[in-house]
Amino acid sequence: MHRDAAPGPATARSTRLAIAIGWGIGGVAMLLTQALVRLTPRALEAIDSGLSWPQWLALGGWVGFMAHAEGLRGFHRRFSPRVVARALVLAQQGTPLQLLLAPAYCMSLLHASRRGRVVAWSVVAGIAALVAIVSRMAQPWRGIVDAGVVAGLGIGLGSLLLHTVRAMAGRPPTIAPDLPVTPATDGSS
Repeated sequence: MHRDAAPGPATARSTRLAIAIGWGIGGVAMLLTQALVRLTPRALEAIDSGLSWPQWLALGGWVGFMAHAEGLRGFHRRFSPRVVARALVLAQQGTPLQLLLAPAYCMSLLHASRRGRVVAWSVVAGIAALVAIVSRMAQPWRGIVDAGVVAGLGIGLGSLLLHTVRAMAGRPPTIAPDLPVTPATDGSS
């Protein structure tokens, strides 16, 4: 190929895929990792402080609940496969602006169904409110709550990576990417 020639369709597709996976999914993974790095020391601080047996029971119950509810049900079954499905759609048909905003696109914060956007933005607002409330709690209760969140986020990050590897191996998620509904353009009324 001549040096000055424009890249072919295969090169353009692989570049778009690299941006969608690297920036879209990678950006989401960085957000989850940042939260894990910030919350893990607080959880460990609570555990290291010496918990009473009711606090140990609360810790165990909360971590188990969050691992199941947030990690398995929220992340593994819904959020992670949808992020990957949306990254694959983004790689095929995303606009340059959507590629620039790939993490937000992958999290359904933009270019999603109305319901999907409402849910995504509500989750963001809910997380912000919970962070404000939990940050006012005293140890060890703050650390106990953070330990449950760390369990859920850790499972979520692992799930996101698993779904990404599966998709790259030719087994994309079967979940719908939750794109906006567009009116039919076939001329019928």
